[in-house]
Amino acid sequence: MTSLSKPEAETTSISRRRMWAILALVIVVDALDVIDGTVTNIAAPTIADDLDGGVSLIKWLGPAYMLAMGVLLLIGGRLGDKFGQRRLFLIGIGGFTLASALAGFAPDPVLIIVARVAQGAFGALLIPQGMAIMTKVFSPDMIAKAFGLFGPVLGVSAVLGPVLAGLIIDADMFDLGWRPIFLLTIVLGLAGLIAAIRLLPRDDGDRSTVIDGWASGLLGLAMLGMMYGLIEGSTNGWKAGAVASLIVGALLFAAFAYRQRTAANPLIVPSLLKNRGFTSGMTVGLVSFIAGTGLFFVLSLFMQEGLHASPRTAAFNMVPLTAGLIIATFAAMGGLVTKLGRVLVFVGLGISIIGSGWLLLLVNHSGTDVSLWALAPAFLVIGIGTGLCYTTIPTIALGDAKPEEAGSASGSLTSMQQLSTAIGSAAVSSIFFGYASSGYAHAMTITLIVVLAATAVSIPFVTLMPRQAPAEPSEGGPAPEPAAA
Repeated sequence: MTSLSKPEAETTSISRRRMWAILALVIVVDALDVIDGTVTNIAAPTIADDLDGGVSLIKWLGPAYMLAMGVLLLIGGRLGDKFGQRRLFLIGIGGFTLASALAGFAPDPVLIIVARVAQGAFGALLIPQGMAIMTKVFSPDMIAKAFGLFGPVLGVSAVLGPVLAGLIIDADMFDLGWRPIFLLTIVLGLAGLIAAIRLLPRDDGDRSTVIDGWASGLLGLAMLGMMYGLIEGSTNGWKAGAVASLIVGALLFAAFAYRQRTAANPLIVPSLLKNRGFTSGMTVGLVSFIAGTGLFFVLSLFMQEGLHASPRTAAFNMVPLTAGLIIATFAAMGGLVTKLGRVLVFVGLGISIIGSGWLLLLVNHSGTDVSLWALAPAFLVIGIGTGLCYTTIPTIALGDAKPEEAGSASGSLTSMQQLSTAIGSAAVSSIFFGYASSGYAHAMTITLIVVLAATAVSIPFVTLMPRQAPAEPSEGGPAPEPAAA
């Protein structure tokens, strides 16, 4: 991960006013990442319909972004250490802006998926640099204030993404339909690039930093192979190509695991893989995050496809879910995670099961005649449960990590969150569409049963997690990111 050294000369050379300006820039960029990561949860059906992409495009729009983000986050921070955070920040925001333009003007499904991958890739280069720059040049009191602002801003961004998507599609500005969702990012990206050129301190990096690009490449190809096989198989039947893709993906992941054991500078510190508390936390997180984020995406699809809600209506009806997530996040970080430790993970998973079970009863009873208002309380409960899990699992998983492992551990957990979001959106939507021929109510029922089962399966692994969070969270570790509501 990125270096956390803070030479006194660097700290004092930047005025407090400039520190606030840098903080504003970093927060805006991180918020833009969250918004762009969540907009397709609402916009996917409209985009797929306009570009004649069908179900396959709906399944790929979100995962393409998160897959590239999750894989490259593992080396994004180290690239900044090697070549300089300012340089990588500028490359990241410039590339992200160009990728947003490509997405906004994309004439067909292939180009918009390429654009989404590029957005995620450049975002993974961009995001770690802001944190690293702040920890290098901010004063201690400024760092405390800075990290205190990230939770509220990212939480609001998680709400804004889907809502903005719904409003923009409904407004149909200049008869462009969904395209302004991405085109507006160009304006913000260019403004951010100009501000970054003027504000960010120069640094040359440390060219002796070693980066294992082979491991990152193997992981990326492995995840791509497994996701392509899953989406292709569930959409067009389990033919030889889909099955072969899954097998190749699994073999490449095995090669990645072997590389981690033998590389001189692995992406994940080997001792972490022997840490039962950390690996258990990764397992619980992977399963529960796949189930949670996949369900979030499918709920949007169910409202638009099954209940015939407009994108704007669906977006506003997702607000209770995201509100519950934000409330739970602040409650956990406000002291509950310190007081309750892993017990809070049990509570989060239990509340998630109650919310999903409540929703299952509603859909099973009323089918596609269920009122959107009737869904709101269940959405709120699901959001609270998911918020407790998203905040608590990564924090508790670090409980047994040694100080020298903290950077690798926090980076791995952040990447796991992004990758599980990609896998969840693809896997759970594949289940939903796989049963849609029998009716959307039946498809939603089966999806909820699978989500409930997956959540229940993860519960026994919680007993293997550390009992408590670290006494003092590692400086510079990533703040838990909001779920892609």
